[in-house]
Amino acid sequence: TRASGSPVANPRAPREGTRREPRARRHGDAAGRLQRQPRGPRPARALANGSGVLWEQQQYAIGLFLSCLYTVFLFPIGFVGNILILVVNIRFRERMTVPDLYFINLAAADLILVADSLIEVFNLDEQYYDLTVLCTFMSLFLQINMYSSVFFLTWMSFDRYLALAKAMRCSLFRTKPRARLSCGLIWMASVSATLVPFTAVQLQHTEEACFCFADVREVQWLEVTLGFVVPFAVIGLCYSLIARVLVSAQGHRDLRPRRQKALRMIFAVVLVFFICWLPENVFISVHLLQRPQPGAAPCQQSFRHAYPLTGHIVNLAAFSNSCLNPLIYGFLGETFRDKLRLYVEQKTSVSALSRVCHAALKAVVPDSTEQSEVKFSSTV
Repeated sequence: TRASGSPVANPRAPREGTRREPRARRHGDAAGRLQRQPRGPRPARALANGSGVLWEQQQYAIGLFLSCLYTVFLFPIGFVGNILILVVNIRFRERMTVPDLYFINLAAADLILVADSLIEVFNLDEQYYDLTVLCTFMSLFLQINMYSSVFFLTWMSFDRYLALAKAMRCSLFRTKPRARLSCGLIWMASVSATLVPFTAVQLQHTEEACFCFADVREVQWLEVTLGFVVPFAVIGLCYSLIARVLVSAQGHRDLRPRRQKALRMIFAVVLVFFICWLPENVFISVHLLQRPQPGAAPCQQSFRHAYPLTGHIVNLAAFSNSCLNPLIYGFLGETFRDKLRLYVEQKTSVSALSRVCHAALKAVVPDSTEQSEVKFSSTV
């Protein structure tokens, strides 16, 4: 999912009379490069024996099965949950608070990322990216929404800490105009972090294809740092401070259940973020720590190319975070549940009223229809 370049067509055309290899596929490797290389069930001539072909087919089948599980269970939760957060908060925009603005932007980033994931998780052979423009656009699109989702998650954690521990000092700064400005800056930071790898693209020629990608060892440590290390450190620090404030606070007895719910949600947020993003970043770091083979093309040194099934699994884990965010931030929050309950009640009352009106019209319309038919027959 962490793509940082785009494949381009090979300017060297094959000689006449020679058979050209199948078109290479788009593949964002463990270090975040975008390149074209074959994957999926490879032809028998590409492997030394039949057992290798069987293992490739088994990997492809397992990846397809995991993609189906993701689509059946996690994708509906992420898609419907993020849509509900958007619709409910926009419906009650007059009651919108500063955290609600962050919820809406986070849900928008997660919704786009979840929608794109449905294409990515089934693109095992990655035949959808034969066009360079489409390949580059999808890579930029996924990268921007990935960064924005993580950045909003981090900023919301910091905002919660300010609202709890520094409520009096930060009341003048935690306003809707400043929250909108913060959202705009986060989107700009996401775009900037995405465009950094595209400033270091290189062109590599192989015998079969032409690769356009950013040098991994120049930009990928930056992606690991901005995409996981710094956000997780900030989230962990903020929620540890929040937990300490809640535990040490001296209040009434009726506040204890709320403190317990807040602590449970804090634990769920940190745990899910860590579980979903740790495999992806460990996968990238392992690739970065590998010593490159002298004389080999960078695309042939891809750790993901050697372990495609593992790469597919860590991609699914990273996408799962955007599917689980609505459950953690929305459905575990009392404010959103109250808005959702009111929204459902309004929709139910409107539908009940429409049914009553429809029944009343149905009782009147047949009589008027019969009268019109009688008048028409009499005139005839």
